[in-house]
Amino acid sequence: MRLLLIHHTPSPHCQEMFEAVLAGASDPEIEGVEVVRRPALTCSAADMLDADGYLLGSPANLGYISGALKHAFDGAYYQILDSTRGRPFGLYLHGNEGTEGAERAVEGITTGLGWVKAAETVVVSGRPGKHDLEACWNLGASVAAQLME
Repeated sequence: MRLLLIHHTPSPHCQEMFEAVLAGASDPEIEGVEVVRRPALTCSAADMLDADGYLLGSPANLGYISGALKHAFDGAYYQILDSTRGRPFGLYLHGNEGTEGAERAVEGITTGLGWVKAAETVVVSGRPGKHDLEACWNLGASVAAQLME
């Protein structure tokens, strides 16, 4: 099974969250799941088609997902539309305020694709604290563990 982590990580705060999600998804107790990382600007439709589940990470800029994550979906949407239905995904967002629009955007895109939300979205404002990073770790582990079953 392959878990694709599509991320846009432009800041130290996003990097901390990314590393925590990756650590959770890569936990040694999760067996048989390969975790593949792709920056959103280089993620292709083939990457998405080859995956069995997804972790999405983005800053929330001006109340919306990053242009990079939107670009990844724009470039792949019709190619993956019928082939990826029912696959699980998780989402983490970093924003200083107004992350609701970013959450709605991902919800709209993933609903259109027929993806299934596998864990609660992690939203962090400001510097991620211990609790935030634990939530990120749990997000990665939860989505990966569902692929293991």
